[in-house]
Amino acid sequence: MPGALDADFDTFWEKFRREAPVPFKAGVYAGAFVYTVTPVITVGVPLPSFALPRRLRDKHADRVVQHDLYLVRQAVFLLKIAGGFAWGADPRVREKLDLPPYAGDPGGWRTK
Repeated sequence: MPGALDADFDTFWEKFRREAPVPFKAGVYAGAFVYTVTPVITVGVPLPSFALPRRLRDKHADRVVQHDLYLVRQAVFLLKIAGGFAWGADPRVREKLDLPPYAGDPGGWRTK
């Protein structure tokens, strides 16, 4: 099974920025911001999440989704949802799950 890092995120994010509803985009961007700046409260290190060593990145990822503040958990959850959309739309993932690839882009954000 292809992992999240194997998915075609570049294509997804390009389409996401262009077509996603504004409230969803705002939530995902807020989630990315929260995830980036919260290592100081989750692992006690005043660095952005992308600058943490691997061991602390794993610990931060685990702790931020279990944080006592509901708003912190929800912001990161929106980021995880967007990542899941990108992963699940990847043709290699769909093939492994015995699902047909998505049809060509109809030219807009799909709501049905």
